[in-house]
Amino acid sequence: MAVVDRVRDLVAPIVADAGAELYDIEFTGGVLRLLVDQPGGIPIEVIRTIAKATGRVLDEADPISSRYTLEVSSPGLERPLRTPAHFEQAIGKLVSVKTVVDVDGERRFSGTLVGADEGGFVLGIDGATRSFAYDDVSKARTVFEWGPNPKPKSGANRPKKEAH
Repeated sequence: MAVVDRVRDLVAPIVADAGAELYDIEFTGGVLRLLVDQPGGIPIEVIRTIAKATGRVLDEADPISSRYTLEVSSPGLERPLRTPAHFEQAIGKLVSVKTVVDVDGERRFSGTLVGADEGGFVLGIDGATRSFAYDDVSKARTVFEWGPNPKPKSGANRPKKEAH
């Protein structure tokens, strides 16, 4: 069983008990990263609770033979997309994709995620659609779209006139 799978078995109940979702687990370069979430965003107190409980369980079970650093955080605004479930949750959102090999001379694509299933996903790009297999993708994430800056209220930035 892979490290990530052993860790998932150990920490999934902790995350569920905290009322959160285990979004993803990544183990690379000596860093074990747990991404946890709740509808509407996850408070830092919940992340702290999960991190403490996870640290204790991992110390007891010792599923990783080498030294590592544990990180517990939110997936953030620009979320990594690695599983079919991640892609299904992101339908309708702007997504950035990097492929393993060139596809029609390109490796980077950006568009609206219009569909996803167990085999792959579909992006809407410039009025057309393009299908991708998960195995052809090296990296994918949602892209946070910043809205326009709010206009200042009228007179808010004008200096006040002095009374005479």
